[in-house]
Amino acid sequence: MKDDPTVPPDARFETRAIHLGQDYRAETGAVIPPIYMTSTFETGNPGGFDYTRSGSPNFRNLQTTLASLENARHCTVFASGVSAITAVVFGLKAGDVILSEQNIYGCTYRLFERVLRKFDVHIKYANLANPANYSLIGQLKPALVWLESPTNPLLKILDLRAISDAAHAHGAAVVVDNTFASSALQQPLNLGADLSLLSTTKYTNGHSDCLGGAVCANTDEWQEKMIFAQKALGLQPSPFDTWLVSRGVKTEALRMERHSANALELARRLEARKGVRRVIYPFLPSHPQHELARKQMRSGSGMMLADFGHDFAGALAFIRRLRLFTQAESLGGIESLVCHPASMTHASVPKEVRESVGITDGLVRFSVGIEHFEDLWADIERALG
Repeated sequence: MKDDPTVPPDARFETRAIHLGQDYRAETGAVIPPIYMTSTFETGNPGGFDYTRSGSPNFRNLQTTLASLENARHCTVFASGVSAITAVVFGLKAGDVILSEQNIYGCTYRLFERVLRKFDVHIKYANLANPANYSLIGQLKPALVWLESPTNPLLKILDLRAISDAAHAHGAAVVVDNTFASSALQQPLNLGADLSLLSTTKYTNGHSDCLGGAVCANTDEWQEKMIFAQKALGLQPSPFDTWLVSRGVKTEALRMERHSANALELARRLEARKGVRRVIYPFLPSHPQHELARKQMRSGSGMMLADFGHDFAGALAFIRRLRLFTQAESLGGIESLVCHPASMTHASVPKEVRESVGITDGLVRFSVGIEHFEDLWADIERALG
């Protein structure tokens, strides 16, 4: 990624998020680079652009910003988080193995099970929060070890350094979906991962108004694979969506502070409330990987789970009584959302598989926004009452 000589090399996250990725504005003096809404470029231009499917000034700006924020040499942007996942697995061949954490995003599971298996790619799932299962890496010799931390939706925290060391000892590459943590709270490449993947739709953009994805890497080999997949499969984002993500990322650090503070306080109060069966949040001392979460992440992010003892219908009824938490999939926007994983984000996962990993019918997932905390708490209290 291009270095900006006006930004100090030791600038902090907040400063880099605002001042990097600001090219293509010198001709006008625009404080914010414009949106390049064009499909094609005249041959021989200084930027080397030809066709937006294979590059745009807006793509390059965002890639520069995200590479810096993830402490990566390279970044490639995509049309969505699933597009980014597709780009990574596109390079696999028949007979390759993916060893995946058993609790992963429902759409990742669907892509693995209903697409990759058709091409004779083998997927094995394991509880990778348990170090005893690291031995599977040596047994299976996977091409990829696929991780999320925190996981979706159970918020398990995986030891990224230990798993990466174990994978590299057997020639496997490690992919970490960093969406739930965000670049502001965790940089997987610093912890040994080969690729850090983001759905920039979520915390990176933070305003629920566009789609996007990104893959960050430190090697030229992975970068070449990502660029090829972007162009060959048509996985590129739109210039407008990319511009929106570039705008949103400038406030990511501030937003993540508020998301994390609200979610932690909500988790504390719910855990202390009579009748609440279980609360899951990485920065609660009751979380089984609490110490690891504090070691790997700057704060706990805005995702929280609760089980109020409801059955399937009761959980949905509770959700529909909420007013400030909109029932919707997705996460990471400034507004609070609530989701029923069993019937929404993980509905494509067979019931027996869901329940075997802990996604029960009574589980409710909160994406805690940046509203005033007391208003959010009053909304939940009223819905529970």
